[in-house]
Amino acid sequence: MVRGLHMRLAQYEVSFGHWAFLRILWEEDGLTQKELSVEAGVMTPTTFTAVSAMEKLGYVERRQSPDNKKNSYVYLTPKGRGLKKKLVPLAEDVNEISVRGLKESEIKIARKVLLTIIENMARDEAESDDPARRIPSTREFGNLIASRGEHYENG
Repeated sequence: MVRGLHMRLAQYEVSFGHWAFLRILWEEDGLTQKELSVEAGVMTPTTFTAVSAMEKLGYVERRQSPDNKKNSYVYLTPKGRGLKKKLVPLAEDVNEISVRGLKESEIKIARKVLLTIIENMARDEAESDDPARRIPSTREFGNLIASRGEHYENG
């Protein structure tokens, strides 16, 4: 399904990574980058990179509140808002294709199973006090990979 949507989004020069952020902003425009990160379930550096790219493409703009200069709020531009009419039908098309040949009862069971798995894993992560089970930031992950590479080259 991801691949099918990715192929369709490419027609409009929208990356799959931007799709999640656009969907969130179509529902609630004007979130902080931190709020956008939480909603998308990604680390803040990932959101910063995506928002920067979407800003260059003209899909979003960042604004600061006159009351709070610390936070940067992300707003859709008319171009970004206009993508909804083009992109949502593509996702609906992928969804329809993905369930061809299945009965409605089978689709309901599959959705229930997948949602339960997602909820269980989210609860497990939220309830964990073990820092080793924390997801590292993109930068931390890159440094970890780089240090392991140096270790293998020198050892």
